[in-house]
Amino acid sequence: MTTKQLFDLRGKTAMVTGGGSGLGRVMALVLAEAGANVVVCSRRVEVCEEVVKEIEALGSQGLALSLDVTNPESVVQCLDKALSHFGKIEILINASGTVFEAPATEMSLEQWQSMLNTNVTGTFLMCQAVGKHMIENEYGKIINISSSIGFKGVDPEAVDSVGYTTSKGAVMTLTKDLAVKWGRHGVFVNSIAPGVFTTGMNNPEIPGTLVNKAGAFIATQVPVRRLGTDNDLAGAVLYFASSASDYCTGQILVLDGGLGAK
Repeated sequence: MTTKQLFDLRGKTAMVTGGGSGLGRVMALVLAEAGANVVVCSRRVEVCEEVVKEIEALGSQGLALSLDVTNPESVVQCLDKALSHFGKIEILINASGTVFEAPATEMSLEQWQSMLNTNVTGTFLMCQAVGKHMIENEYGKIINISSSIGFKGVDPEAVDSVGYTTSKGAVMTLTKDLAVKWGRHGVFVNSIAPGVFTTGMNNPEIPGTLVNKAGAFIATQVPVRRLGTDNDLAGAVLYFASSASDYCTGQILVLDGGLGAK
């Protein structure tokens, strides 16, 4: 197999949760550019439809579906529609996520539960449903999106959200455990842990977002002295989604500009 063939996704079908915006949209387009059909799903189906237009402009097929990852019935219905349309799902990216900032002494139970439900339970429910399908077909690539701040405590000046850091740490452990359990079935489970990227939640141009609020602090801490961009994510996504990673499972790839090395 040539190097180009290792990264070729033509004939594959991917499902991307949270694919209508932010990093989810970026990853959906990366897969489409590599030749994959892409199911784009989130609570807001209208934004998913816009991404599908971009996917089709790249020459791949797309499908926009409504999905609430915290609702088991919604997960099953979304998967059934995707399978009815494309027949098979070989790649799953769990990019749905939410974050609320508040000091640990003030974070409400509702905020805490919302982050755990979406970021952890939602990821599990998608892995469970799509994983069954992949096990039956003896092949699959699952990419869970965690975060570099899920490894350890974080200065409140950067991100003050104990619920978010806790949830992302849980996603990493979920990834490793499923990798051990499902490797024998040909299902590979890995995680990408981004640092601070310029997305809707982290945009220095938008007042009130995390980066706008703490941009100066974060910029002085990242060794490469910049935030992550779309191009910084593309290679990692393509590697984990393709045959290039057929001997790699249970791994967390950190994309943080070197911040974790300090």
